[in-house]
Amino acid sequence: MTERSAAVIGSGFGGLALAIRLQSAGIATTLFEARDKPGGRAYVWHDEGFVFDAGPTVITDPDALRELWDLSGRRMEDYAPLVPVTPFYRLAWEDGTHFDYDNDQGSLDRQIAARNPADVEGYRRFLDYSRAVYREGYEKLGMVPFLRFADMVRAAPQLVRLRADRSVYQAVARFIQDEKLRMAFSFHSLLVGGNPFETSAIYALIHALERQGGVWFAKGGTGRLVDGMARLFTDLGGDLRLNTPVARIETEGSRARAVVTTAGEVVPVDMVASNADVMHSYRDLLGQTPRGQAEARRLDKRRWSMSLFVIHFGLRRRHDHLKHHTVLFGPRYRELVRDIFRGSGLPDDFSLYLHAPSVTDDSMAPEGCSSYYVLSPVPHLGQADIDWAVEGPKYRDRILAYLEERHIPGLRDDLVTSRIFTPADFRDELAAHHGSAFSVEPILTQSAWFRPHNRDAEIGNFYLVGAGTHPGAGIPGVVGSAKATAGLMIADSAAG
Repeated sequence: MTERSAAVIGSGFGGLALAIRLQSAGIATTLFEARDKPGGRAYVWHDEGFVFDAGPTVITDPDALRELWDLSGRRMEDYAPLVPVTPFYRLAWEDGTHFDYDNDQGSLDRQIAARNPADVEGYRRFLDYSRAVYREGYEKLGMVPFLRFADMVRAAPQLVRLRADRSVYQAVARFIQDEKLRMAFSFHSLLVGGNPFETSAIYALIHALERQGGVWFAKGGTGRLVDGMARLFTDLGGDLRLNTPVARIETEGSRARAVVTTAGEVVPVDMVASNADVMHSYRDLLGQTPRGQAEARRLDKRRWSMSLFVIHFGLRRRHDHLKHHTVLFGPRYRELVRDIFRGSGLPDDFSLYLHAPSVTDDSMAPEGCSSYYVLSPVPHLGQADIDWAVEGPKYRDRILAYLEERHIPGLRDDLVTSRIFTPADFRDELAAHHGSAFSVEPILTQSAWFRPHNRDAEIGNFYLVGAGTHPGAGIPGVVGSAKATAGLMIADSAAG
């Protein structure tokens, strides 16, 4: 029997995880990456001895990653060792108060009681709810492809019971009274591109996911994990082609037949999966087909998640008073989130996520120095047509001044190097529609069956993997999508 072949376009976490699964199953897989390094959004930069992770830094559910090595009898620790992060996050407010969210129930109880004693029991009830949602929404449904509406109907009773129609914030507010604690336990949906006041309460499962599996960091940075996955893929015999952008997918009737690179190389394959932005996949890679054109028009009407403004910077001094992950809430919460998701301009204020990996791993910076990135959620380009070439440097200066005043004294005097990544860069370097950082917004009517499917409904051997398909964004989400998509591709390959 002739060996089956597959192409995976894009080497983000989803593309890498899918390629590993296919290669482990004996399907000859070629992984195409447009840039000079694998990783997609999880790119890595090196500058002046500093290591800067460009993308996700919060690693949860390490077992979902470890499973990729287990498939071939290898050990993840030999490729990409992980170290635990504690506390998971520090949540800080402008009045000087903070909350260290970690996996120590006693510590959580004491901190919650200091804010509102009644919320100690309320938090425990919320945690029980989160665990119930985790079991139904992640363990049972997270890796299962929703290809038919009947699949959604079967899941509906549990979704109704768990009140999936409520928002994450509403779910938290049912159990917790203190407003700052409500913020502390509802912000998680922002990590996958969701508005806490509109995203389905199903996404409250992230809290239980973190409590169950912990929060981890890849020794050497997230880029080290990406490199480990890429090395596993090639050790299995996979073909990784860097600096090889794909121009289009050739089809014949209702089948994908080949991948065509921008250099004009035609690579015939039996199956094609795209880890590229879902709009780019249909509008550009399949833009010559009626299916690609029709799906692109439909996607253009969808709601897209917010974008991000990111500053990477290195300092000639260490600041070990910081935590590895810090969420810095600004003066507004609900109103700022509304402006980020619905506003037509750049808000005057901001909330920030500060990543300080040198606190955990001193290999991220030269001796005595420290590496950081700080990100601010901002509107995507489809709703706020901001000239980031002009506004970006000004926004950077405002954010760095804010950090220096409140959290990192002497920041600007100690600055060795910095660079910014704007919504325009998400659009231009990652082909992200509207510069969205998380693809299609994860509201209930754009989740599960309502999300772009893991296998296309008309081109039977074309598949999606990554943030734009089920279950959604975040490392566990895109790695879960790879498991769902790989199951389909392996079964379809066996069926011939």
